[in-house]
Amino acid sequence: MLSHKKPDSVINVKVEFGEGEGKVPLDNIVKRAEAYKPKERVTYKMIKEYIEAKYGFKVHTAYIAEVKRELGLPMYDAPNAAEELKQPRKYPTTEKVEAIKDALKHFEVI
Repeated sequence: MLSHKKPDSVINVKVEFGEGEGKVPLDNIVKRAEAYKPKERVTYKMIKEYIEAKYGFKVHTAYIAEVKRELGLPMYDAPNAAEELKQPRKYPTTEKVEAIKDALKHFEVI
């Protein structure tokens, strides 16, 4: 029934885009649209590639997760996560921790 109801009133709005008085500039619309654009999700692969390119060594994803956990950053549930760890977690070296933090800053995660 609601889909067949006629509107009580109608407001017509005329908007002109472009430069000049009384017109809405397109540059402002583009800037506002960019502000609402969601950030790209940073993946562990992107972090690993950045660290290898900048520092010349590889880091394990477990090290990235450990640093994120230490910083209190949000973590996503892994579909293959085990309920109990078979081995205790290994903590990365100071050099690798600093590289991971640098990568997180580079990708604006922290």
